[in-house]
Amino acid sequence: MRNATEVFGEWAENGKDEGMEKGHASSVNEILKFALKERTLINKSFNFLDLGCGNGWVVRKLINEPLCNIAHGVDGAKQMISNAKKRGEEEHYIHSDISDYQPSTRFDLVHSMEVMYYLSDPLSVIKKIEDSWLNSDGRLIIGIDLYYENEDSHSWEAKVNTPMLMLKESEWSDLFKQAGFIGVESWRVNKTQDWSGTLVVTGKKA
Repeated sequence: MRNATEVFGEWAENGKDEGMEKGHASSVNEILKFALKERTLINKSFNFLDLGCGNGWVVRKLINEPLCNIAHGVDGAKQMISNAKKRGEEEHYIHSDISDYQPSTRFDLVHSMEVMYYLSDPLSVIKKIEDSWLNSDGRLIIGIDLYYENEDSHSWEAKVNTPMLMLKESEWSDLFKQAGFIGVESWRVNKTQDWSGTLVVTGKKA
């Protein structure tokens, strides 16, 4: 099987990153609507990190939010980071293996879309985010399309020929709780008759 960053690097070179942006936009907008409503109620400037930022479209979206102080994006595919840097000048993009990444600053909101199930040990990354990436009361919020209850996703690993971790909705929530997050919630957005929807899981740093 191929490494996920190798696959995503090829997709970036072939322009498929734009298709990913369009395909995920609706779910991400719903996820960010929830997270930004909380930031508005807090009414304090915040630092934002997009984990697995692709071509940087979410970072560019967040940097325009009035309360956003800094917006960073990190991705393991060098070609994705190259595309991100070509599309934006103000933002800060980092090429790094997500499992090894250690930010130089702390964040109030960490977002990730369609990334966590590619990690060999997502619990260790989720725990690092809770332990040392987030400020007090900071939030991690993730979106996942590949999960056990979404039968359409069961064939994706074989189709892409890349390792993917298949977990149940309750198991993703348990990972957040094991990592120390509080107020853990999960729900699905953009669910239709033919689609189980994007699974959203979130929690706050204790």
